[in-house]
Amino acid sequence: MEKKKLQVWLPLLMSLSMIAGMYFGFRMRDGMPGKSFFYTEKRRPIQEVLDIIQNKYVDSADITHLSDSAIAAILRNLDPHSTFIPANDLQLANEDIAGNFFGIGIEFNILNDTVHVVNVLKEGPAFKAAVLAGDRILKANDSMLSGKKITADRIRKILRGSLGTPVKMTIDRKGKQLELIIKRGIIPLLSVDASYMIDDSIGFMRLNKFTKQTYREFMMGLDVLKKKGMKKLILDLRGNGGGVLEEAVEIADEFLDGDKLITYTEGLHTLKKEYRCRRQGQFETGKLVILADEGTASASEILMGALQDWDRAIIVGRRSFGKGLVQEQFDLANMGALRLTVARYYTPMGRSIQRPYKNGDKAYFNEISNRYINGGLLSADSVKNDSSKIYTTKGGKKIFAAGGISPDVFIPADTSRLGLTTAKLFFTGLLTDFGYLYFLQNPQIIKTYKTPHDFVKSFNITENDWLYFQQLASRDSVDLSALPAAEKKYLIKSLKASVARQLFRTEGYVEAMNDDDTGLQKAVEIMSK
Repeated sequence: MEKKKLQVWLPLLMSLSMIAGMYFGFRMRDGMPGKSFFYTEKRRPIQEVLDIIQNKYVDSADITHLSDSAIAAILRNLDPHSTFIPANDLQLANEDIAGNFFGIGIEFNILNDTVHVVNVLKEGPAFKAAVLAGDRILKANDSMLSGKKITADRIRKILRGSLGTPVKMTIDRKGKQLELIIKRGIIPLLSVDASYMIDDSIGFMRLNKFTKQTYREFMMGLDVLKKKGMKKLILDLRGNGGGVLEEAVEIADEFLDGDKLITYTEGLHTLKKEYRCRRQGQFETGKLVILADEGTASASEILMGALQDWDRAIIVGRRSFGKGLVQEQFDLANMGALRLTVARYYTPMGRSIQRPYKNGDKAYFNEISNRYINGGLLSADSVKNDSSKIYTTKGGKKIFAAGGISPDVFIPADTSRLGLTTAKLFFTGLLTDFGYLYFLQNPQIIKTYKTPHDFVKSFNITENDWLYFQQLASRDSVDLSALPAAEKKYLIKSLKASVARQLFRTEGYVEAMNDDDTGLQKAVEIMSK
């Protein structure tokens, strides 16, 4: 009987409980502005617009492309270095930071609508499969790799893939077709372009970027140089656009002693974080010169700023880019990524070297080219600082904060490489192609020189080589008959370096280009004092 009474009253009790819950829920809502009991987040106007376009627009629209464009437009109102990376570009961007990718280990070029193997990575997958420079790739994984529609991007997508997966290739070698199966491996994107001894005591190393592998590469190079007797080091950071902050910090630690401050970062939503020396460095006392120019940026400037503040290195060259912002990457639901500026970094003395960017991205990036136009790269490249932006190191050296790291010793830009003809040749890729074409005509050269040093000292571009290059240039509608002497000299040097790259990759190219480099010569002069 009691059970039946409970069944009669149960619906009423449940209704009263629900009413009471709704009442207290609404009361709780009163202390939560913008919320309702049945709260669902409002759609943002951007999403509303995209939805309306998708459902109502007169023609079909690529919503993904529109969404990506909207994000990019938003970021343009922040700073020049906050960027959106679409899903299609994310893998390549991540590989550049990681310092490696999965592939077969070749350098290729497209000549006359045919894919040529220009270089083969030593001990890489293609090397182990006996691929040779000069081979022509006809097919890869049933995809024809020839014709006017073939592009470098398409070739990369075909040759790259998951680690250990196979690539079936058909190649042409001197008229004979070969079938090869190559398993993809880890291919490094090297940060160290070159590392060699200039004389019995002076070592040279060039870094092109800072990836997650840079510190390891640097230490390997430093160890080899020290075993060869290095007592003084020239570190070339020209054109190094930066990368991973922590890698620059680790390298700075090898040059600075104690627990010295290397840099610190801070932002509105990011707590101050200090980066200090943590161990005994491998090169804390030897003479150190840093080569820098207007392309030296970000992580490179962190390294330079620390060494300049502590009077540890002499900076030779021109004022650096002036990027003092730190980005963090956030993965997005659309498989893209956002690299957002989250903090500023400061040198040990508290300098922020970030250039102003309130006038927009165009004005910001044009400032570099303006340095050429207004003579800032040709005469004393000083930064116009007010008195509040001048600091003094413990050694008594005056250093500046605004607009980049100013060099201690100024080296003007080499205007001979700024000619319109040279620019056209770089644009067409002919200066790069020349080394490979020379190798095809002179295959015995690969056995002639054992080291880049031997090549630089003994090899010269002949008059016949120059005439051949003139013929190649004329096919691309570039006339070399009336070149200024200085520009011709620079081009001949570049052709020699192109051959050196073919034989010894970037190590050979850098050593050949350094042969009469004024910045390097000044660094050696400083070392000798």
